Amino acid sequence: MKYCIIGGDAAGMSAAMQIVRNTEKADITVLEKGGIYSYGQCGLPYVVGGLIPSTEKLIARSIDTFREKYGMDARTFHEVNAVDTASKTVSGVHTKSGEPFEVTYDKLLIATGVRPIMPKEWTGVHLKGIYPLKTIPDAEELMDGLNKVQHVTIIGGGYIGLEMAENVVRLGKKVRIIQRSNQLGSIFDEDLAPLIHEEAEKHRIELCLEEDVIGFKGDDHVQFVKTAKKDYPTDLVIAAVGVKPNTDFLKDTGISLNKQGVIVVNERMETNVKGVYAAGDCATHYHRVKKLDDHIPLGTTANKQGRIAGLNMAGVDKTFKGIVGSSIIQFMDLTLGKTGLSNKEAEKLGIPYDEIRITSKSHAGYYPNAKKLELKITYHKESKKLLGGQIIGAEGVDKRIDVLATALYHEMDVEELTDLDLSYAPPYNGSWDPVQQAARRLGK
Repeated sequence: MKYCIIGGDAAGMSAAMQIVRNTEKADITVLEKGGIYSYGQCGLPYVVGGLIPSTEKLIARSIDTFREKYGMDARTFHEVNAVDTASKTVSGVHTKSGEPFEVTYDKLLIATGVRPIMPKEWTGVHLKGIYPLKTIPDAEELMDGLNKVQHVTIIGGGYIGLEMAENVVRLGKKVRIIQRSNQLGSIFDEDLAPLIHEEAEKHRIELCLEEDVIGFKGDDHVQFVKTAKKDYPTDLVIAAVGVKPNTDFLKDTGISLNKQGVIVVNERMETNVKGVYAAGDCATHYHRVKKLDDHIPLGTTANKQGRIAGLNMAGVDKTFKGIVGSSIIQFMDLTLGKTGLSNKEAEKLGIPYDEIRITSKSHAGYYPNAKKLELKITYHKESKKLLGGQIIGAEGVDKRIDVLATALYHEMDVEELTDLDLSYAPPYNGSWDPVQQAARRLGK
């Protein structure tokens, strides 16, 4: 059996390892566009900020390990530009030598991930000093650029934008964030946004909300960011306005893509074409709360889907149980956590909802250094079933978000949260956890 995997990072190599472990003498060819395998992309902002000493620390396994220990034909700088599902071939070009290549397969996994969006309507994107952040080479180029500047403009206030703002501030730079919408952290409901904005302002981050970037100005290097309102002087720009799936090469293959270009897969990571699988950021993710296919590209999901794909490719029947939309962000002195649906997501889906919002403490109030937690639970107005949770605070957010994520996975209603046997000692919690404090408001 000949296995071909396009993409050598989280989903691709998770799948490859499952094939190795569950088959004898597996013939695996991996085609990676870049030069590095299996690394933690989510750690890149912290390398830029100096918390992690080098990009090498992010590499889980070297290419030589995959080649020598596991016997894979692990190739680098092999960019795929065509898949022929009739002849079962994958073809492309070596990006360094320009030589074409073709690989045959019996089973194929597409794990090509996503790439940062650089809007076509932006003018002046050719100028030096404008950086995306997705790969290790991106991070290394950005770090080199940051050494020479003082004022940085970040376009986008989502995951990457907020993490980069924190880490660039850590480097002692002046930071501006330009955001198209009226709030940072748009996955959160609008009434929680002031907490994020206050934190930004506390750390002297300049916020430019409700502004559309239209381009850049400069001689050879970027000097101004142009918005519809004004020109902002800057020394360097980090573009973090979203991502797009790397699936352009699949448009004429018969493999089903949704309107966003994401590969549609079933619970076994199979596409609509027999023998072709997809996993990770380029594939759909079934959302257990929404009850439909979604696309929330995160490393945790990529690793899980890669594992499921590899097992099924190796003949082991295993299904992906889906996501509930959990995420967590560190932003300066705050932690921002969310799982399930926000109010605005529930409204968009036509789900009747209500909310409970409380202000609580990270642990027992009488124990020293308790930190404030803002907690919001969204629930189904009729059935009282839990729909989602949002928590912002300086401490203890991760624990509570994971409790809510587990409750969402098991489709619990809000009142059932009060019955959970959660750990308690004054340094860690109150006798009623903040999640349970909120749940009790429903039953009074």
